[in-house]
Amino acid sequence: MKKDEWFPFLSSLGLSSAYHHFEEGHSPAPPFLVYWFPASQNYGADNLAYHKGSQVRLELYTEKKDLGLEEKIEAALDSHSLFFDKEETYLDTEKLYQVIYHLSQ
Repeated sequence: MKKDEWFPFLSSLGLSSAYHHFEEGHSPAPPFLVYWFPASQNYGADNLAYHKGSQVRLELYTEKKDLGLEEKIEAALDSHSLFFDKEETYLDTEKLYQVIYHLSQ
């Protein structure tokens, strides 16, 4: 998936989505998604990048653990043949669950 295809893809899930962060004071009520590209993941030889890729970080924020929503997101990723690894934490200061999907494109 190309970088410019991520926002429409995530919007199709019916959740508020933003690149990297929501502006202060404009954050929607959970659940919502944030995505960004933290690093490149290029392959090359002879001083050339033959395949330019990037890491993708997709973050889901919810007030309570929502397995159904996670399954919906994962089914959408699977339907686009997007391999992911996943981790989860609870943000005490925000009182939100954060599920992070790590992908490559």
